[in-house]
Amino acid sequence: MDDPYPQHRANAGVVLFNAEGLVWIGRRADVDGPHIWQFPQGGMDKGEDAEAAARREAYEETGARPDQLELLGAIDHWIAYDFPPGLPPRPDQKRYKWKGQKQRWFAFRFTGRDADFDLTAVPPQEFAEWRWEKLANIPPLIIDWKRAVYEEVVEAFSAFAR
Repeated sequence: MDDPYPQHRANAGVVLFNAEGLVWIGRRADVDGPHIWQFPQGGMDKGEDAEAAARREAYEETGARPDQLELLGAIDHWIAYDFPPGLPPRPDQKRYKWKGQKQRWFAFRFTGRDADFDLTAVPPQEFAEWRWEKLANIPPLIIDWKRAVYEEVVEAFSAFAR
């Protein structure tokens, strides 16, 4: 199968649902502004299985262990976004190798306790704080150039939000 996004970095996105059907959302630690909330997400290593990458990213960014994540569903195609022109540099400079990111998204039921979340589990810390939120409320919290991706994710996983 041809890759429709060869200039985009492979990435895994995670939507964590609690028993009440609310989703975990984090406020990014490295930026300020009104649209700085997002779901855990991050790059896939070369040859890494997409679900394994999602579980790894969930742990690295939230402290949620893989055994606390029960797979609910996945989006079986890439969803991509482009980085906007003039995006400020990042310390790792990875974003400048790519036009944007292509993502595979996974929905998990979090079976642990809120106290199990540890935003400092794996440095560098991605999120400064987190909260549970209704899935339908997520898109307006997201930066505009990622919002269409989140709208698609919300639609795809809405059955898991009670």
